Amino acid sequence: MGALLVGVVPVFVLIAIGYGLRKSDFLPDATWRPVEKLSIHLLYPGFLVPAIWTADISGGGAGAAGAAAVTSVLIIATATYAARPLLKIDGPAFTSVFQGVIRWNSFVFLPVIQSIYGPDGLALAAVVIAAMIPVTNILCVIVLVRWGADQREMSPLALTKAILSNPILIACLVGLALNLLKVPRLPGVSDTLQLLGGAALPLGLIVAGAGLSFAEVARRRVTIGAVSFIKLVVTPPLMWGLCRLYGGDATAQGIALMCGAAPGAAASYILARQMGGDAPLMAGIVALTTVGSAVGIPVVLTLFHLV
Repeated sequence: MGALLVGVVPVFVLIAIGYGLRKSDFLPDATWRPVEKLSIHLLYPGFLVPAIWTADISGGGAGAAGAAAVTSVLIIATATYAARPLLKIDGPAFTSVFQGVIRWNSFVFLPVIQSIYGPDGLALAAVVIAAMIPVTNILCVIVLVRWGADQREMSPLALTKAILSNPILIACLVGLALNLLKVPRLPGVSDTLQLLGGAALPLGLIVAGAGLSFAEVARRRVTIGAVSFIKLVVTPPLMWGLCRLYGGDATAQGIALMCGAAPGAAASYILARQMGGDAPLMAGIVALTTVGSAVGIPVVLTLFHLV
């Protein structure tokens, strides 16, 4: 448990630093949007491409963890869609609930994986991300097109362009292609990507902290609390159980469990704002699940004896 806390605490300290910097106006509000864009469009792809490029995706661990993550997302997405008529919320709020239960913040997830499982675990986690990103993006864009405030018609071609314009998805596809084609490490290119990737995780955590907003948590505590319960209590054992069912080893099971316990993605707020979702509700979900993960990740790993 001590080693686990050593790995988890620095992650949430960086998130707290980001939150403190934003609240103290140490950096003006206008600064954070370009920093966020830099992280998502350049630094984070710089981490993902080499991680997936060099990952062992032929082993059962990567396949089992990836399949468990995708299966659990599909199960929860289907259950949430089926519950739509029972929820006493409007369409835009439903899109935020939907994003809240199936999307997760890999900026928080990956540094904890790195501290606990090392480079091999990090490579396996990158494969899980490569499997998850297309599925979650497709589902969330479809739901926002259907129930977002804009409710604009979107052709299949426009929908495909919206999904493929995601820089994280592009990075995953590039890394996967290099892996499958067995392209060797390229001097200069690999080193450059490694430098970019080294800056991605710490800066991503600070940006995630800067984006937290607790204004809606008290006002809409029932909705946000329900989403957080599904995200932090229901999803982790579901992913773990599926990974075990698919034959994943202890490392794969631990990564699947942590994937389930990761907080909501800050990118969900951006997508909600761009496509007519309930952005304030989304911000509250991200904030509460981020705080909950600080407790949830150590608890679930300890309970399942995976550290």
